[in-house]
Amino acid sequence: MLKWYKITDELPEQDFVKQIIVNGKKLCMVKDQGAFYVVENTCPHAGGILSGGWCKNGQLVCPIHRWEYNLKTGSGAEGQGNYIDVYPLENRIDGLYVGLEDSWLKTFFKP
Repeated sequence: MLKWYKITDELPEQDFVKQIIVNGKKLCMVKDQGAFYVVENTCPHAGGILSGGWCKNGQLVCPIHRWEYNLKTGSGAEGQGNYIDVYPLENRIDGLYVGLEDSWLKTFFKP
């Protein structure tokens, strides 16, 4: 079950990659070619902080070993064999919201 949280950080007009904290969880927020994305902030390859990376052709690049992840699907580049979590966004009248699963619900109500 998703719970929606308003993103309260100031968002620049230009494209960016930055860390945001939502409900105590560190996430990576990206604006690439005018589109917003929220993904996990830790690279599964070597634990790099993805919000310290950059975008290239719709891919988020980890600053440590330059592994790349698709911003829409979370899939790693060919040959990597890994992925990052991509979180749903909703643009509402009063701002941008990210959907996160309630961890306690996940514990008791496994799909």
